[in-house]
Amino acid sequence: MPATPAWPPRSAPRLFVAGPLAEGAQLAVEGQQAHYLAKVMHVAPGDAVIACDDATGEWACEVVSAGKRDVVLAARQRLRPREAVPDFTLCAALLKKPNFDLVLEKATELGVARIQPLVTRRCVADKLNPERAAAIVTEAAEQCARTALPVLEPVTRLEALLRDWPQERTLFFADEQGGAPAAAAFAAQAGPAALLVGPEGGFDEAERALVRGHPQARAITLGPRILRAETACVAATALWMASAGDWSGTQS
Repeated sequence: MPATPAWPPRSAPRLFVAGPLAEGAQLAVEGQQAHYLAKVMHVAPGDAVIACDDATGEWACEVVSAGKRDVVLAARQRLRPREAVPDFTLCAALLKKPNFDLVLEKATELGVARIQPLVTRRCVADKLNPERAAAIVTEAAEQCARTALPVLEPVTRLEALLRDWPQERTLFFADEQGGAPAAAAFAAQAGPAALLVGPEGGFDEAERALVRGHPQARAITLGPRILRAETACVAATALWMASAGDWSGTQS
């Protein structure tokens, strides 16, 4: 007798939805998400969809109906609670659109809690479309099976960021002119942390002096080569996750 297939199947589509979800609750998915489920994934009544609400966690849902305008889901079973996210903020200067899209996507996949876009004097961009950025972050979270979305903060200027910086959070400064080796600095500094990475042209001297003079700032180096800004964001975030975050095995 053949074994009963697991439910929900591993291939079930995954979505972030407005919540909160609860066992037996029904919700109607509309717009682009409904188009994805009905026209791309071809779901039908009885099929499974994995839904996350960024509050209660991850749920196995059953498709109740799949129409032209919406797909109705019913939450059947909570699979996982909302994950505990390491308290790490990526403060990244705005870059050319494709490069900053990469930063948003990879920071989400790596597990950051917050993304703080910045404007500095050498930025080639000074605006960010919040709806588009949120869509990139959400799609990345769905792809990597996160149950918690990173907070996407409004764009701010470097001077404002430093002025309002909380005393309890270390600000690691990826300085192309040098600093402490990143991995060792990350491992030695416990508690809430953030990483500051500049734009394509780097920080100017006045900005560098402003950052280095801040009491919570710690200058770090990412090795002997000068990295592109988007590479520095990804590499340093991965190093922090391995040294002090939830890759290290020390997170509760």
